[in-house]
Amino acid sequence: MQFDPVLYHDWHPVMRAELFTDGTVQKTCLLGVDVVLWQAAGVIHAMRDLCVHRGAKLSLGKIVNDCIMCPYHGWQYDASGQCVHMPAHPEQTPPAKARTDVYQVSIRYNLVWVCLGEPTKAVPPFPEWDEAGYGHAVCGPFGDIKAHGPRLIENFLDAAHFPFVHEGVLGDPTRPTLGDYEARITADGVESDPIEVYQPDPYGGIAGRVTYTYHAYRPYTAHFTKHMPAATNGMVMTLTPHDDGVCSVWFLVATSAVSDHVTLETNYTPRIAAILAEDVAVVESQRPELLPLDMQAELHLRSDRVAIAYRRWLAQLGLKAGVA
Repeated sequence: MQFDPVLYHDWHPVMRAELFTDGTVQKTCLLGVDVVLWQAAGVIHAMRDLCVHRGAKLSLGKIVNDCIMCPYHGWQYDASGQCVHMPAHPEQTPPAKARTDVYQVSIRYNLVWVCLGEPTKAVPPFPEWDEAGYGHAVCGPFGDIKAHGPRLIENFLDAAHFPFVHEGVLGDPTRPTLGDYEARITADGVESDPIEVYQPDPYGGIAGRVTYTYHAYRPYTAHFTKHMPAATNGMVMTLTPHDDGVCSVWFLVATSAVSDHVTLETNYTPRIAAILAEDVAVVESQRPELLPLDMQAELHLRSDRVAIAYRRWLAQLGLKAGVA
C-alpha cells in the first residue's frame, strides 16, 4: 500500500475493545502493515506482527510472563517490543536489535484505535456520544469492502443520493430536493450548515423534513447530526483501511430516541447493514476508483457542496492514498 503520512499519523479503529481480556491475542492489517494486538496486565498493546528471528507471525503465539511469545522458537517480546527471552539461549541477553515495531493504542467509543506513527490529534470526536440521555452503540465491522476510503466517506457526506439509493427509507424520488446550504473548511476539517431533506421513514420520528449537519473530522472519519421531529441522532462512519482498496467500515450511533445500548445496537445494526449494502453496490461501481481531487475531473452542483469542500480539504492535507 502506498505510504501516506496523513493516514500513518492518524488514529484508525481496528477492533472492539470487548474482545480483549488478559491473554487475548488478535491480528489485523492496517495500511498494509500486519499488526498483532494483545492484552496483559489489563493493557492492550499493538505491534508489528513479526518475530525478527525468523519472520514468524507473533499473532500465532500466546501471552507468557506478560510478554507475547513467538510460536516458532519461543522468543518473548515485552510491551516495548524488545525481545527479553530466547529459550534456546536462556543465559544470553537478547541483542538490542531483537525488537519489533510498537504502535500507539487508544480505547474510545468501545473500540481499540491504533496509530502506526505519531498522532498529532486525539481520536476523532463524536459530540453526541457522551450526551446525557443518549443511548449509543457500535455497529460493525462491515468488512472487506472493495472501495477506497475517500469514495466511501464522500458517499456518507452526500444527502442527495438518499431518494435513489435508499428509496422508501432515507428518501423519496418524488421529493428529491435538498434545502440550500453552505459547507466550509475549518481548523477541525469540513462542516456543513443543516441540510433539509424529506424522509419517509426517519428513525425516531415521523415522515417529513429532517436536517443533517455534516462534519469530516479526518480523511477517513465523518459524522452527522440528524434532527428529526421526535429525536436527535448522531452517527460517525469511520474506516479501517486494510490495504489498497480494501476497508472495513464501522458506524458509531448515539440517539435520544433509545437509552438502552443493547437494544439500540441490536435494532440498528441490521438497518445499517442494509443501507450500507446499497451504498457499497454503487461505490464499488464508481470509476475512477480513486476520488478525483482535480475539480475539473467530474461535474459538481450546489447539492455537492459538502463533497466539494471535502475534496479541497483532502488536497490541502496532501492525502495520497485513495485519491487521484
